Amino acid sequence: MNDLQSYFLNNKGRVINKWEHYFDIYDRYFNKYREQPNVVILEIGVANGGSIEMWKNYFGPNAKIFGIDINPECKKFESENVKIFIGSQSDKIFLNQVKQSIPQLDILIDDGGHSMSQQITTFEVMFEHVKNDGIFLCEDVHTSYWLPYGGGYKRSGTFIEYTKNLIDSLYGFHSKQNSLKITDFTKSTNSIHFYDSIVVIEKKRREKPVDLCTGTISLSTKPSNKKGPIDLCIKGFLFGTNYVLRFLRIKGFIWK
Repeated sequence: MNDLQSYFLNNKGRVINKWEHYFDIYDRYFNKYREQPNVVILEIGVANGGSIEMWKNYFGPNAKIFGIDINPECKKFESENVKIFIGSQSDKIFLNQVKQSIPQLDILIDDGGHSMSQQITTFEVMFEHVKNDGIFLCEDVHTSYWLPYGGGYKRSGTFIEYTKNLIDSLYGFHSKQNSLKITDFTKSTNSIHFYDSIVVIEKKRREKPVDLCTGTISLSTKPSNKKGPIDLCIKGFLFGTNYVLRFLRIKGFIWK
């Protein structure tokens, strides 16, 4: 049991509502920040203020914690090193105002309204404000499968379908097609992790990957690269066919 789960189970203070398996995920990505002074956190969805207290306990008294909630009563949870902004996470103007008012973030936790537009808008506005080597964590993404939130299996417009497209962007350096370009996300993201109900995106500035080779060749022979006219014609035909299939997004094949 990690410190976060222990705090949660022994909590006698403000209400905290979390799925049980979240605490291992939190600790896996957040633990390294406990050693850092002045870690900066934004939690969207303050609710009863219990998780704010949990983060204070976990990260220590020097952590700077910001919260966003649509309920004006959440202002009462402000304290030293804790500031609460009142507004909607689906309001881009409001989010941009928040972004201009706070330092760059080590950790952003989206535990807000859980609707598709809220989650997508928050990512599109706030992801760039997460530091290099920082964490963007969106939880309760199972709402992408819940009808009242606009969800459904492979339904267009859900946050899960949106993040599936981010996987393609992560591989932008390797694409040979104009339809998949290198983006700021490609150049600023190290990894995307999917868990039950949580998506974690780790930021890290990176350049185009370099393929290296070291060591001594151990094979005594190597395949011949000599190709006859017929071989070249077949290879050209197969290449052209695969090119068309790729354009049509039809399953392709490999050849040697």
